[in-house]
Amino acid sequence: MSLWFTVLAACALAFVTKLAGHYVPSAKLEGRRMRRVTALLPVALLTSLVVIQTFAASGGGFTVDARIVGLAAAVIALLLRAPFIVVVIIGAAVAAGLRALGWN
Repeated sequence: MSLWFTVLAACALAFVTKLAGHYVPSAKLEGRRMRRVTALLPVALLTSLVVIQTFAASGGGFTVDARIVGLAAAVIALLLRAPFIVVVIIGAAVAAGLRALGWN
């Protein structure tokens, strides 16, 4: 499979998913269970993206580098109730500082 086939298939799947959403009865979308799922879905997606970007090696597999320390610094800033933009800057600055010191 080529890259373009994969991209086009993903686009088609996204379109069909959005189109199917218009045909779901509104009674199915207003339940308590659906509200709970839709409230937790962004958290789960963001968590999976952070984990993959932090621990995945470029060739596949698991890696330990400056990103993990940057993530730990960001978590500490979150626990100290820093604003989100400050959390992002702290995590990026710690990872960049460690990489500048030679720890990849």
